[in-house]
Amino acid sequence: MLNYRWNWAPIPNYLLRWDAERGWVANLLLQGLANTLRLSVWGMVLASVFGGLVGVARTSTLLLPRLLGGLYVEVMRNTPPLVLIFVGYFFVSSQIMPLLGIDGFLRGASPGLLGAIGWAFGEPRLLKNFLSALVVVALFEGAYIAEILRAGIQAIERGQWDAAAALGLRRWAMLRRVILPQAVARMVPPFCGQFISLIKDSSIVSLISIQDLTFMANDIAVSTGRVFETWITASGLYLALCLGLSIVFRRVERRCAPAR
Repeated sequence: MLNYRWNWAPIPNYLLRWDAERGWVANLLLQGLANTLRLSVWGMVLASVFGGLVGVARTSTLLLPRLLGGLYVEVMRNTPPLVLIFVGYFFVSSQIMPLLGIDGFLRGASPGLLGAIGWAFGEPRLLKNFLSALVVVALFEGAYIAEILRAGIQAIERGQWDAAAALGLRRWAMLRRVILPQAVARMVPPFCGQFISLIKDSSIVSLISIQDLTFMANDIAVSTGRVFETWITASGLYLALCLGLSIVFRRVERRCAPAR
C-alpha cells in the first residue's frame, strides 16, 4: 500500500455521468446504491410480513405454532447467511420463479408498466434475479423481526392481558386492540436498528450477481484497478445512507418515547 499510486480522478465519473439528452444521470455507483436501497426497503416489508406471522405464532397458546415458529427462527439464526443465500437463491430462482411466469409477464408488459417496474425494482430484465434475492433476504431477516415482535408482545404486563380478557375479548382481538398498540412503541428502536443492519447485510447478495452497491464497486475496482479509491467511495455511500437513516430513526424513537 505504501507504493500505491492514488488517483481519484476516475471515481466521480462512476457516480454521475453526462447524457446528451437527459443531462447528469446516475452512473454505476449510484445505480448500485439505488438497488441496495430498493432491496432493503422491499426486504424489510417482506421480512415484516414473515416476521409478524412467526412472531405471533411464537406467542401462541398452542404448542404447534410455537414449535414451528421456533424451528424457523433457530434455523435462520444459526445457519451462515452465505449458505442461506446460495441455497435459497438457487432454489427460488430455479423452482419458484418459473412457476410465477415472470419472463412471460415481462414480455407482455407495456412500456409504462416496465418503467414502473424499473423504478421500483431496478432493471426489468433482471427482475427474476432481484425477486429471488429479495425472498431469501426477507426470510433471513424475518427471523430477527419475529424475535423483536415476540419480545415486544411478551414485554407487555400481564395485567393488560387480564384486563382485555375481563372485557370478553378473544385472543386475536386482545392482540389487535390492546397488546400490539402498546408493543409497537417498544419495538420501534430495535426495528429501526434492524433496518439499518439489513442495508449492510444486503451486500452479501453481490455474491449471486445482484447489482447492488457492493457488486458495482467490485466491478469498477477490478476493471479500473482503482481498488482503494473505489471501496472508500462505496464505504462512504453506505455510511452516508446508514447515518442519515440513523438520524431520522432517532427522531422517530423520540416521538415514540412518551408512548413507552
